[in-house]
Amino acid sequence: MEAVKIDKLFVPALPTLWPSMLTGRKAPSHFMPFSARNVRYFYFARNAIWTTVKMLGLDAGEVLMPAYHHGVEVEAVVDAGATPRFYRVGSRWDVDLEDVEKRIGPKTKALYLIHYAGFPGPVEEMRRIADKHGLPLIEDCALSLLSADGSVPLGTTGDIGIFCLYKTLPMPHGGALTVNGARQYSLPEPPLPPTSSTFSHTVSSLLQNLELRGGAFGRSVRGMVRGLGKGAVKAADIERVATGTQHFDRRHVDLGMSPFAHRIAQAQDLEAVVERRRRNYFFLLGRLRDVSAPLFNQLAPGVCPLFYPVVVDNKEHVLERLRARGIEAIDFWKHFHPACDASAFPEVAKLRRSIVEVPCHQDLTPEVMAEVATVVRGALVLERPERKNVG
Repeated sequence: MEAVKIDKLFVPALPTLWPSMLTGRKAPSHFMPFSARNVRYFYFARNAIWTTVKMLGLDAGEVLMPAYHHGVEVEAVVDAGATPRFYRVGSRWDVDLEDVEKRIGPKTKALYLIHYAGFPGPVEEMRRIADKHGLPLIEDCALSLLSADGSVPLGTTGDIGIFCLYKTLPMPHGGALTVNGARQYSLPEPPLPPTSSTFSHTVSSLLQNLELRGGAFGRSVRGMVRGLGKGAVKAADIERVATGTQHFDRRHVDLGMSPFAHRIAQAQDLEAVVERRRRNYFFLLGRLRDVSAPLFNQLAPGVCPLFYPVVVDNKEHVLERLRARGIEAIDFWKHFHPACDASAFPEVAKLRRSIVEVPCHQDLTPEVMAEVATVVRGALVLERPERKNVG
């Protein structure tokens, strides 16, 4: 990967597509889901969740899910016919296992565990609870592609593993469903997505890469092409299935992943991706821990962090400052799904008010990370007087 010259800071939320990835090939990967024996690829991970509910016969039953969720996974479960019920998650993304077992009832048909941002949840303990009650365990690894719990890859302990590919890798789309254990299911191959949609997302990622590497020139080219592209898409009435959307859409539930997206996945050096993400996380940890107490003070072996979670008091102000300086920070999981009673989960409500997602992905060099750390630190220090005034 080429060195990136810093002109004006531009830090995209997700990794970008390098031109060499359009043709390059790597050796077959040992990472999940690419090494799974029984895997189906989809356009979205949410499609895999919907299919799982139908495949396991969970519709008309209850699925026990964490109160700390995005919301789209809950929508997929509801649309497929199941009823979500929720268990407690603590202030450091820790699952309350006693609460899980207490909430299992006669209508419970499955347990659902989310691994947050690459950090493993208590999957072995959840496996034991699931086995004790004769329930399948669904591992949601949408935010934890390439992560492992020590030497055990996430997504292999549950009966089902769910993965999102484009959050970690520079792909135009991609989700996966893996079936673990002896019991096998015959899953039809999903139809291919619209070529125009794949092309549109690919060009967008290439342009982001150009801005990341090309400074002012790349920024001007990206702006010009984006303007022309939006007009062309509107005039041609091209169908573009957007990724990163907040809600489940039944119209897209049967879309699969394109061969082109597979090719990009095969071009990745996944070991290097993990190594760079860990390096960048440690970089931010060392420079921010004194101004914002970290959720995780270390990275256990096997963890591939999706982002660096910063704990703040005033999300809106911090996000505004970071975005104004060129960092595409994300307001991480602000809202409860309507089916979940927010008043019953105060720790989760506080998490939703306080977590900002700062990029630490593989595109970002140490030089860029130094700039990121300076900007984030400045935003956090500016927040401190506001804390005193509020008190």
